[in-house]
Amino acid sequence: MQQKSSQHCNKFLQRRYGVRLGRRYALAAAGVVLMGVIGCSPLNSESSAVTARQPLTESPMSQAVNPDTKLVAGNTKFGFKLFSEVLKKNQGANVFVSPSSIAMALAMTYNGASGSTQQAMAKALEYSGLSLQQINSSYAALKEILENPDPKVQLTIANSLWANSSASLNPDFLQRNREYYKARVTNLNFNESGAADQINNWVKDSTRGKINKIVEQISPDQVMFLINAIYFKGAWTEPFDKSQTKNYPFYLASGQQKQLPMMSQRGDYRYLENENFQAVSLPYGKDGKISFYVFLPKKNSSLQQFYQSLNTDNWEKWMSQFSKRDGEIRIPRFKIDYDVTLNDALTALGMGEAFSDKADFSGIGENLAISTVKHKTFVEVSEEGTEAAAATSVGIVALSAPVKPPFSMIVDRPFFTCIRDNQTGSILFMGSIAAPQS
Repeated sequence: MQQKSSQHCNKFLQRRYGVRLGRRYALAAAGVVLMGVIGCSPLNSESSAVTARQPLTESPMSQAVNPDTKLVAGNTKFGFKLFSEVLKKNQGANVFVSPSSIAMALAMTYNGASGSTQQAMAKALEYSGLSLQQINSSYAALKEILENPDPKVQLTIANSLWANSSASLNPDFLQRNREYYKARVTNLNFNESGAADQINNWVKDSTRGKINKIVEQISPDQVMFLINAIYFKGAWTEPFDKSQTKNYPFYLASGQQKQLPMMSQRGDYRYLENENFQAVSLPYGKDGKISFYVFLPKKNSSLQQFYQSLNTDNWEKWMSQFSKRDGEIRIPRFKIDYDVTLNDALTALGMGEAFSDKADFSGIGENLAISTVKHKTFVEVSEEGTEAAAATSVGIVALSAPVKPPFSMIVDRPFFTCIRDNQTGSILFMGSIAAPQS
C-alpha cells in the first residue's frame, strides 16, 4: 500500500513539476517582460471574513498543473493592445504598466460576468477558445510557476477581494477567487473612515512599500474592490560596476538632451539587431529565467515607428531571433512612478459595457458595474538589478435604480390630502376633498 502511494505521489510530482515546467515558464515570462513587471506580492494568510455558503464540489486546484498556452498567448496580445491604447494619451511621456497585474485583476472580475458583458470582456481580454475553467486553472498554475523562480529573484503575486459588509454576493464567485487566485476575501464596512486605509495598507505591504495607495476614497455606492498586487526584485546575473557609471547625454524625441547617469558593461548577451532596432536581454539571477529586455530604435527610426510594429506575431518572431553575441551596453540608471486609469483604454478594446448601466455581473450580485480600473507601478533600475511593483484595482459599484417613464396624474375626481411635517412625521392637516370649490 505504501509503495502504491509513493508511486502515485511521484507521478503527481512529475506531472506537476516535470520538464515541461521550464518551457512553460519561459513562454509566460516572454509574454510580459517587455512591459517591465511580472512579479506580485505574497498571499496574506489571514482567514477570510466572508465565507462561501456553498463550496464547489471539486477542488479546482486538482486541474491546475500547467497554464494553457492559449491563455499566455492571449495575455501577451491583450498586453500589447492595452499598452498601445495607453500610449495614445501619453505620447512623449513615460509609460510603465504591468499587463500581468491588470489581466489577473480583470480575470478575477470576469468570474462574475454574464451574458453580453462576459462576451465583451472575453473579446477584450483575448479569451477566445478558453472556458472559464481553463482560464481559472491556468492562472492558478501560472501564479505557482512564476513565483520565486531563483534565489536572487523575489517574485510574488497577491490577490484580494474587499466586499462591503452590506453587500449580498454570490458565494460561488467568492469561492472561485479564493481557490484559483488565492485571494484574501475580507468583509469590510465601507462606511467606516478607516476602510480605505485597510485596503491601501494591504497594497503597501504586498508591494514592499513601493505603492502606498490605490483607493483614494470609497463612494456610497461602492460594493467591492478586486485587487492584484505584484512585487519583483531581481539581481542582475552580472551586476554593473558602479565605478563605470558616469553622466552621459540622453537625447529626447524633441531634440533636447539631458545628462543622466549611465551604467556600462561588456559581456556576452542575447542580442538582436535588424534594420529598425537593436535589442538586448539582460538576465536576472543564477539561471536567467527572467530578463530585462531593451529595444532601441535605430537613429534613422523612432520609438513611434517601433510601436507600429509591436504586435504578438512580431514579438514571437523577435524572441526566436535572439542569439548570443559579445558586446557592450550603456543604459540609464532610472526610477519611475506611474499611474493610470484604464477605463478609456479598456472601453476602446471593446469592454465598455462593463462600465455602463447595461453591465451584467449577475455572477457577483444584482445590478452591478465596474466603476474604475486603476493601475499603479514603480520601477527602479540600478547597478545591482531591478526592483518593480504594480497594483491594479477593479472597483465594483451598485447601479442606480432603472429610470421609470414619466407618469400622468389627472386629479379630476375626489381625493384625500394631508399636510405633514416631514422632519417629525406629524400630520398637521388631512382631509377628503370630494367637491373642491374655487
